[in-house]
Amino acid sequence: MKRDELAGFLRSRRERVRPHEVGLPGGERRRTPGLRRQEVAQLAGMSIDYYIRLEQARGPHPSRQVLNALARALMLTTDERAHLFHLAGQELEPARRRGDVPPGTMHLIAFLEEVPAYVLDAKYDILAWNPLASALMGDLDSQPVEDLNVIRWVFRSPDLAEHLGDEEKSRFARASVADLRWAAGRYPDDADIQALVAEMLALSPEFARLWAMHEVEVRREQRKRVTHPVAGVIDAICQVLPVPDREDLRLVLYTTEPGSPSHRALRRLREVTLSS
Repeated sequence: MKRDELAGFLRSRRERVRPHEVGLPGGERRRTPGLRRQEVAQLAGMSIDYYIRLEQARGPHPSRQVLNALARALMLTTDERAHLFHLAGQELEPARRRGDVPPGTMHLIAFLEEVPAYVLDAKYDILAWNPLASALMGDLDSQPVEDLNVIRWVFRSPDLAEHLGDEEKSRFARASVADLRWAAGRYPDDADIQALVAEMLALSPEFARLWAMHEVEVRREQRKRVTHPVAGVIDAICQVLPVPDREDLRLVLYTTEPGSPSHRALRRLREVTLSS
């Protein structure tokens, strides 16, 4: 981490931004060129003391979440954001990847700071995610790559019976199996998909029962309720969007109604993520 250079860069970018560009009043009595420190801190959702320490080259090592918040508050360009991450000694992408996720999709989920977002492949492996998705779904960054499979999460869960007793969760499990069957037919030579199906048929009677129904349905938008230990209950619309030029990949977004309790809960979760 290059503390002195980072401090100088933050000061120079802060002085460049005019208050009206970020929706703040200007006024003739402002003696500070650009934004005040407390204004940057407010826009980035962090304490003024934390930001002052960064500008004085004595702050802690900022997380990727903090850097993304600063990049947004200071209206950094793509190249400036990359430079900010370099000075802080951080990898540019806040999402881990496995497999061939297009760079444009990686950049998109990185900038979706208030929306949990991740990328699924046809086998239901989670290939990439942003920090809010990791916070919502249980610290994805700390899990082994081989464990990041939604089908395994559902049908190898010790709470499977309770899970399937809930109408909404049961519907999700059934739709996931129907979607996996579609993928198995669409990609008949994909050994990984075939191996997952064989594994689940051997280990999960519930999966075998649903698989035997021969239902086929491509996964699309559906409502989902998440109970988070910190944020509480979040009722989200789970949107599933195709990744351009990669029909085997899908972008999953958890959106909430603006101003709703679920929207506020997601914001609380983001604040906790930024402060950690």
